[in-house]
Amino acid sequence: MMTDLHVVPARRGRAVRLAKGQAIQIINTHGQQVVDTWCFNADDMSEFMSMEHLHATLQGIFPATGDGLTTNRRRPILILEEDTSPGRHDTVIAACDVHRYAALGCTQYHDNCTDNLRAALGHLDLRTADCPAPLNLWMNIPVSPDGKITWGEPLSKPGDHVTLRAALDCIVVMSTCPQDMIPINGAACTPTEVHYRLIA
Repeated sequence: MMTDLHVVPARRGRAVRLAKGQAIQIINTHGQQVVDTWCFNADDMSEFMSMEHLHATLQGIFPATGDGLTTNRRRPILILEEDTSPGRHDTVIAACDVHRYAALGCTQYHDNCTDNLRAALGHLDLRTADCPAPLNLWMNIPVSPDGKITWGEPLSKPGDHVTLRAALDCIVVMSTCPQDMIPINGAACTPTEVHYRLIA
């Protein structure tokens, strides 16, 4: 059974509780929006989806349909059950923060995914001491044979979605990345809202 659609506004974050066996479908409504995504064990916030540990599990950097997304204790917390996009999601780049925008030349506060994570968790009266590296849904970071990266535009199209099923009781946090200085949210550099629904 699917619930109604919910929105994650542009440049903001949302946190959702999932029971083991439930799933969340995250929809790239306009097709070009990156969604920084985290997942924490609902019973122990010190266990979280970890990109460093995922690389060892996958022996690669791009998760595919059917893959378990592992925690810092090396067990699946989410299963990537469905992906209608070309499957290019980033597991290398840290969440943006005030320091990143300062390095890009911002002299005033800029919305950022790290603060969105903390704000979203705060609405559930939860907190995390650190910001784990996120699964950057639809973020296209091509890696060349010499290890250099480039900031690509998303390959996804409007309405593409991923379905993530909980392997543990967990908290999923989504941030519609506010990056508007380089084209990771498309050539227009304009962050947009995305939608999500829960699936029993």
